[in-house]
Amino acid sequence: MTSTLISGISELWTLDPALDDPARPGGTTEEQVQREAALVIEDGRIAWTGPATRAPAADDTVDLDGRAVLPGWVDSHSHLVFDGDRAAEFEARMAGQSYSAGGISVTTDATRSASEEHLRELVRGRIAEAVAGGTTTLETKTGYGLTVEHELQAALLLSSLIADGELDEATYLGAHLVPREFTDRAEEYVDLVSGEMLAAVAPHVRWIDVFCEQGAFDPEQSERVLRAGAAASLGLRVHGNQLGRSGGVELAAELGAASVDHVNHLGASDIEALAATAARPTAPGGAPGRLAVDAGPTVATVLPACDLSTRAPLAPARELLDAGAAIAIASNCNPGTSFTSAMSFCVTTAVLQMHLSLAEAVRAATRGGALALRRTDVGHLGIGARADLHVLDAPAAVHLAYRPGMPLTHQVWRSGRRRA
Repeated sequence: MTSTLISGISELWTLDPALDDPARPGGTTEEQVQREAALVIEDGRIAWTGPATRAPAADDTVDLDGRAVLPGWVDSHSHLVFDGDRAAEFEARMAGQSYSAGGISVTTDATRSASEEHLRELVRGRIAEAVAGGTTTLETKTGYGLTVEHELQAALLLSSLIADGELDEATYLGAHLVPREFTDRAEEYVDLVSGEMLAAVAPHVRWIDVFCEQGAFDPEQSERVLRAGAAASLGLRVHGNQLGRSGGVELAAELGAASVDHVNHLGASDIEALAATAARPTAPGGAPGRLAVDAGPTVATVLPACDLSTRAPLAPARELLDAGAAIAIASNCNPGTSFTSAMSFCVTTAVLQMHLSLAEAVRAATRGGALALRRTDVGHLGIGARADLHVLDAPAAVHLAYRPGMPLTHQVWRSGRRRA
């Protein structure tokens, strides 16, 4: 058993769940942010944290020279398996054209034409970009093939990347959009998504997702897809309330989905429904596994970069937290509406424009994402957690918001090994 002492830490955000204050569920306590600290890694996990003056001996030592350390970002919503370019669509949107769900079909055509080797190269490159920005836990989805053959191809690609330790979570999103060949036959496509396509993909993923939105799938169709996924032992996720009050939030809360993502358009009843799920106990454990019936809160995942890229109303993260709902921050990296994996940018935006405190935003981008993925082994640096470190080239995490847009990632460690 080898050990590594990381010293010279000016500010260490452990966000240790054992030190949570039940009265402040979205924030942090003083004990969860240590000053002049050190930590010890053993076999890829956190073995000790505390004052640098009390640090135990270790086989190796790394001095960070007064830098701040956060848990690695947990990006619980991304779409990395695609080919093609939609810069022209973005340019048109910036010139005043409104966003609609139909743009996905442009990417679908390019992705279907791409070779398996080319897609793998593209996805690995995007993962590397995310890691370089401090992301150490990453979920991504199928959803740009929309045929049994191409959705299975994407699922197998993601499964292999998980096996290789490059990716953490895979989601089946056959219900991303009704493809062109099923125009005016949406019900037939829902049958395919919840039948033959699901049967092919389910053994290779942990989650199922659906785009419950005008122009994509209505609540009744979305429920059919989700119930079929639950019957196949997949955990539930929902794209909801991005373009309007689509019913996605209500459906996600009712079915016990782990998360509902976007949540730009919420009424009081939507916020109340999400807050009410916070009382549901989370299933024990932290390693990936099949979920026959999900447990725990339905996490409202906000996607700040997407909101800016589509010029949508920012999701009401402040109101959600104040109501007692659980929130996460994710990148929604995708070719059409958020072509970035920069979680630090998302955190900065949440502080500067969504009115979250720094602590609330950091927690949402770490512990919040882990909760949305039903993981207890990542998103914090408590004893036993996976040793995923985001070392900032700054003495304090507040520099993420204080110096917006600056490249503040100094080092990234995943499972106790330096990755960037």
